[in-house]
Amino acid sequence: MSDPISSIPTAEYVPPVQVWVTRPRKQRYWLHILLLVMTIFTTLLVGTHFQYNYQHHLSPLADDGSSSIPFFPIDLVWGQPSRLLSGIPFSASLMLILLAHEMGHYLMCVRYGVDATLPFFIPFPSLIGTMGAFIRIRSPIRSRTALFDIGIAGPIAGFVVACGVLLIGLELPHALPAGPPPTDAILVHYPLIFTLAQRLLAALGILQGAAAMPLEKLALHPMVFAAWGGMFATALNLLPGGQLDGGHIVFSIAPRAHRFISRVVILILIPMAVYLWWLWLVWAILLEISSFRHPHVAEWPKVAGKRMALAIFAAVMLAVTLTPKPVAVLEGGRDHSSLKALVHDAKQGLRDWWRAPKSQ
Repeated sequence: MSDPISSIPTAEYVPPVQVWVTRPRKQRYWLHILLLVMTIFTTLLVGTHFQYNYQHHLSPLADDGSSSIPFFPIDLVWGQPSRLLSGIPFSASLMLILLAHEMGHYLMCVRYGVDATLPFFIPFPSLIGTMGAFIRIRSPIRSRTALFDIGIAGPIAGFVVACGVLLIGLELPHALPAGPPPTDAILVHYPLIFTLAQRLLAALGILQGAAAMPLEKLALHPMVFAAWGGMFATALNLLPGGQLDGGHIVFSIAPRAHRFISRVVILILIPMAVYLWWLWLVWAILLEISSFRHPHVAEWPKVAGKRMALAIFAAVMLAVTLTPKPVAVLEGGRDHSSLKALVHDAKQGLRDWWRAPKSQ
């Protein structure tokens, strides 16, 4: 008796395809709501600080030291809770950008039948009042095209909303008082998209006079700083490595090159941390950790056609949103933002301590 498998012509034989059947798990709505409310509160607090600086013609990160936590005026709001209302423009703008980003991922997961959670927001007393948001994917992604679409949908959605917020906010600036540059301050550096947006509005005749001045000489509306936070989050997520959105895009296009590209990105981030902004070292470490594993997806179909154009657009988004040194910390006119500067300060502190007279 002949083997039924061997009787099938080789050209017609197709290896079996692994099929995943998952049962969607329940959403923990209470946790999503709790984190959302907490993040709204923390971004309102930070927004209160930005609104105060804007109304008093100060730079966004100017700090008078009146709060126990820098840029986080919880002491002031505790005595007068109604002040939280002034933080609404910043909080609403930033939360809308973050929500658009995560819902871009989530809706693509729904489209491809991938089990994913709703967004988890992360409240944190940072410069923007949060550490961003994320969704958890709880089932396999079936194809490289699905991985590509899920990975790129978030950055595009967040970028589009951030551009809208930026264009609105740039129309509402105040000129900073004339005077010498500060020697002790935290300065904001803006990505290329801010300059392009300002030039566009100026060319259209929307920005005139003081509004068309360089961004560093303006007290910008809190919505602009919300756009800054959104663009910064977009740039971080688009870094082409690890399990970031950019890493998923690279893996979906060229799986075998993913690990190599991740290592190249890490090698670029390390000197950026040494000479520009020390927190790039943290991202280099996170990329190294996340590059150890990646979702397994089917080899076929490959990413091609219009998706390759979207991949180029993702590279453009990264180029216009990435800021090599997002903030500069000045003390006595000297920049203390880089890892090199921090090491120098630590050595100097140890020398001063060693040379100081010791009490008996």
